[in-house]
Amino acid sequence: DRVVTLSHAGYAKSQPLTLYRAQRRGGRGRSATRVKDEDFIDKLFVASSHDTILCFSNRGKVYWLKVYDLPQAGPGARGKPMVNLLPLEGDERINAVLPIREFDAQRFVFFATATGTVKKTPLIDYSRPRANGIIAIDLDEGDQLVDVAITNGQFDIMLLNNTGKAIRFKESDVRAMGRSARGVRGMRLQAEQHIIALLVIDPDAADDGAVLTVTANGYGKRTLVSEYPLYGRGGQGVISIQTSERNGQVIGAVQVSAQDQIMLITDAGTLVRTRVHEISQLGRNTQGVKLISLYDDENLIGVARVDAMEDDEDEDENGESTPNIDGSMDSSADAIEASSTLSTPPSDITTAMPEPREPDDNIDNNDNNNNNE
Repeated sequence: DRVVTLSHAGYAKSQPLTLYRAQRRGGRGRSATRVKDEDFIDKLFVASSHDTILCFSNRGKVYWLKVYDLPQAGPGARGKPMVNLLPLEGDERINAVLPIREFDAQRFVFFATATGTVKKTPLIDYSRPRANGIIAIDLDEGDQLVDVAITNGQFDIMLLNNTGKAIRFKESDVRAMGRSARGVRGMRLQAEQHIIALLVIDPDAADDGAVLTVTANGYGKRTLVSEYPLYGRGGQGVISIQTSERNGQVIGAVQVSAQDQIMLITDAGTLVRTRVHEISQLGRNTQGVKLISLYDDENLIGVARVDAMEDDEDEDENGESTPNIDGSMDSSADAIEASSTLSTPPSDITTAMPEPREPDDNIDNNDNNNNNE
């Protein structure tokens, strides 16, 4: 097995899992990679050399990589840019990766786009690689893929938009459809709204989790998943956080537990690591608390979830402690959660988003104007 890392700036590599020996609780851990000051590990997962990595781009295409195709590099190397590994075009970029060991017919790939469209396709439909990639979801002009996730057909789905609204509905409300389908409406959006996050929630474990919502001006909070009511898809949602002048718009949301940590990144390249349990747990209809102090012309652009570290120090290949990117000291870098989410709005989606299309053959008319707040 190999440890695969993908950085926020798009550098990928793999390393032997044997580099990361088991340690007693409180061990210092081992550095997984070197990154530039403005970069950090976005995704990390363990996979077999022959596993497939599905790489989904903002344009709705999917590309295939084998783990053995990734550059094999030590902790001191950054790896290779994804643009040199895949035939990406122009401003196309990889928004999500899914490591796949087996194309299970009982699992699905769940999509969410910026204009509120969702789609569910059987995972097995992506079992035949094509060198130049294929269309994974048919996007309207101006729309972009926000995120994808693997589901089992029984999860709950939560979508959050930039104005602080969230909707939670059953995955079963979305029927399975083919790769070329456009999808159905997951959330009804108003002018200047767009989706910034897709969360997949296990209903059997929902009481143990929280949704951490973060705004552009450096504020945020965590709210229990149980406070988000379950409705049919297609509604406008309920308030997840107030987007006041103080807060600014929502830029990201992740599902967390009290043991997690989060990484915050600003448009000035500043990174801050924060323990989730230090962030106030508040109700939905509140503004939150300050997570990071920003300069006047600085904004938050992303948030990623990372697992809690055993201690506050990391060690390099020589066993010496090395500082983390934000000046703090980390331990085991292989604790980075593979499901972390960076929720920077799409590059060509700034203020006004295209209105959600009217229902057609692929968009069914199950739209509810429920739960407006």
